[in-house]
Amino acid sequence: MNYRLILNIAVHLLRARLKQTVVAAVGVTFGIAMFITLLGFMNGLNDLLDGLMLNRTPHVRLYNEIKPAENQPVNLSDDYKNATNFITSIKPKDRGKAIYNSKTIIRILKEDKRVVDVAPKVTTPVFFNSGTIEISGIINGISVAAEEELFKFSDYVTEGNIADLEQNNSIIIGSGLAKKMMLAKGDIIKVTTPKGNLASLKIVGISQIGIAEIDDVMSTTSLSTAQKFLGEPTNYITDIQLKLHDINLAPQLAKEFGTKFGIDAIDYQTANSQFETGSNVRSIISYSVGIVLLIVAGFGIYNILNMMIYEKMDSIAILKATGFSGNDVKWIFITLSLIIGLAGGFLGLIFGFAFSSIIDTIPFETSSLPTIKTYPINYNPMYYVIGITFALFTTAVAGLLPALKASKIDPVEIIRGK
Repeated sequence: MNYRLILNIAVHLLRARLKQTVVAAVGVTFGIAMFITLLGFMNGLNDLLDGLMLNRTPHVRLYNEIKPAENQPVNLSDDYKNATNFITSIKPKDRGKAIYNSKTIIRILKEDKRVVDVAPKVTTPVFFNSGTIEISGIINGISVAAEEELFKFSDYVTEGNIADLEQNNSIIIGSGLAKKMMLAKGDIIKVTTPKGNLASLKIVGISQIGIAEIDDVMSTTSLSTAQKFLGEPTNYITDIQLKLHDINLAPQLAKEFGTKFGIDAIDYQTANSQFETGSNVRSIISYSVGIVLLIVAGFGIYNILNMMIYEKMDSIAILKATGFSGNDVKWIFITLSLIIGLAGGFLGLIFGFAFSSIIDTIPFETSSLPTIKTYPINYNPMYYVIGITFALFTTAVAGLLPALKASKIDPVEIIRGK
């Protein structure tokens, strides 16, 4: 088989039907460009939404959960129940939310090579008071340096500085809470703890995560301040947050650490399963739409090659009469389709990147997401590899049936018919 000759004949046939060739290539180009653009935008959106939660979520969280008592009465037969009185529904023991021996656990975790670092935290429900306004909410007492290192909390502070939390009796409140209570940086907010303790805290900043349910109730203070107004010692910790070198180990390590230290543990995948489901659905939609566009373009190529065969019956008959085999003719038309797919595919990659870049510069500013300035785009090279691979596959399949039909043409019948 003379591959160079086959390529020359394929190029000649393409030139002879230049308008139809351009139309087919444009179809592939449009399909690939939209595939790249849609996939980049939807996955950029996924990254944005996941980042809002995952950037503020530890890979593994260790804590004490309030649970029913483990030792409940044995289920007895009806006959025995009628004759005997026994205790049911034993309530959980009030062991509190504090993690026992927390400092030792933190030291052990810091020595574990799978763990990047550890951030202790105190979480407590409170009542915020400002004048006659009283709102229930949550205060997180954080280790400022660790929280900034692991979760970049300063990215969500729209007013003030996270370092100001090191001051005694200071707090950063959520933007939703600030609006509800008409408070600003520099004001004083009173906090009532579950035990009835009352503390006056100075607002040193406003934070905005971008999720209303969090911004309306969540505020942040230093670990020492939280322990002080709760009336607890310095070893009082309710949460131990871990960041891992390999995020995929989170489910495994959550079980391991929970069993090892005798406390409850949850990994980020379990904690954010709804967000991951939404991301997967959006990705499936993106791939589906892109593939449908390429399949439509493939039908266009099929129709053009099919028509070309009918119009080039004489040329095919002459080729076979001069010694070209059916296999040679088949590869001529497959080469035709691959050239269309290759040219259209590469142009599609270029236009897809251009469209993505244009979207990436369009301003996208909203008060709910202060850290976002433009529409999110993901430029993952794998999308481009998938795009060009699927373009070649689609066009090859689209050209295969016409190519097989062309390879079976009998030159004697064509010439006799003429």
